[in-house]
Amino acid sequence: MFVITFIASIPPVLFLYGPLLDDPRYIVGGGAADNGLAFGALLELILIIANIGTAVVLYPVVKRVSEIFALGFVAARVVECAFIAVGILSVLSLMTLRQEAAAGADAGSLLAVGASLVAIHDWTFLLGPGFVVGVGNGLILGYLMYRSGLVPRGMAILGLIAGPVLIARFVGILFGVFEPGSALGGLMVVPEFLWELSLGIWLIVKGFNPSAVASLSTDPDDSVVMGVDQPAAVPSNGQGVPAKG
Repeated sequence: MFVITFIASIPPVLFLYGPLLDDPRYIVGGGAADNGLAFGALLELILIIANIGTAVVLYPVVKRVSEIFALGFVAARVVECAFIAVGILSVLSLMTLRQEAAAGADAGSLLAVGASLVAIHDWTFLLGPGFVVGVGNGLILGYLMYRSGLVPRGMAILGLIAGPVLIARFVGILFGVFEPGSALGGLMVVPEFLWELSLGIWLIVKGFNPSAVASLSTDPDDSVVMGVDQPAAVPSNGQGVPAKG
């Protein structure tokens, strides 16, 4: 699932969305909708499925480390995908408006609307993959992997470093310290890129550490430590025993 997210996310950003994002007059170019944009939107839909898949598949394991943080990781993935979905809608809307331009729609109005949709796409990319990923995949998942020992702790530390760096990148862009496409902005993405890619490859080649999996608690009462109250236990004599906490 992690590897699929790379396969599905890189082509739209680097290759398929270039005409849309780089040429302000693309929307009034006339002709049929660009098949490259349609293919990019399809890839991003696959990305959404793979993103949520990474959280859903990991949840049964990492909830044995911390149910609160496991739920947090799932929630972060869902929020990230919501931003991606808004970005897809902006791309598809631009395709529709491009077709209307060929039918004789007002070029000036289309340029203004097109610029707005491109801005929406850019900010959804910064907010989802550019910010929420730092919180979810970086800090939360890095913490879960570090605490559990399911993967080498050095790799998990990379996630714990990558998350704050990605968040700092977003804050810098938000306040105009540097541009998203600047050299510094690009370098600050590298730790998160390496963390997620190395995690995906490691899970394919090696899998989780068996001894770490075996050491994870399967006692439901342990979730009290995680902030989840348990119902009262009922022993064989039928007398209720108060729950912990």
